[in-house]
Amino acid sequence: MKRTFGNWKMLAAAFLLLFGGLAVAQTEITFETSRLTLHTETGDHEIVVELAETEQQRQRGLMYRTELAPDHGMIFDLGQPRTASMWMANTLIPLDMVFIRTDGTVAGFYEEAEPGSKRVIASREPVKYVLELAGGQAQAYGLKPGDTVTGPALKQ
Repeated sequence: MKRTFGNWKMLAAAFLLLFGGLAVAQTEITFETSRLTLHTETGDHEIVVELAETEQQRQRGLMYRTELAPDHGMIFDLGQPRTASMWMANTLIPLDMVFIRTDGTVAGFYEEAEPGSKRVIASREPVKYVLELAGGQAQAYGLKPGDTVTGPALKQ
């Protein structure tokens, strides 16, 4: 009888560690929103973006999200221009990552990053911002290197 009770206590402790840890990992982090406009050959595309400005916000990014509307995204302000390094750990949806220079021009982008991957996706040059969009949106917008991004979300 004591052995059964002891096993139950161990099972309960394991349950609390597992799900308690998950709750801590998903602690709510809030993001302010702003707007950006992508200026491409296909036109001007308005996007509502969440601002990832603090280290905690940048670390969380779009992790644990199950959807992202086509006209929404997240902009990471890296502070100073540097080589951006991103990954998809704990990210549940495919994303396009757009690397943006200080002047708002698109340096390049990576399409359809694989959910859950720990592969590092890096910019090829120093950039000040990374814009994450729902997977496939860069192609839908006709985005190309050299296109411009403007709006209050960029502190130029």
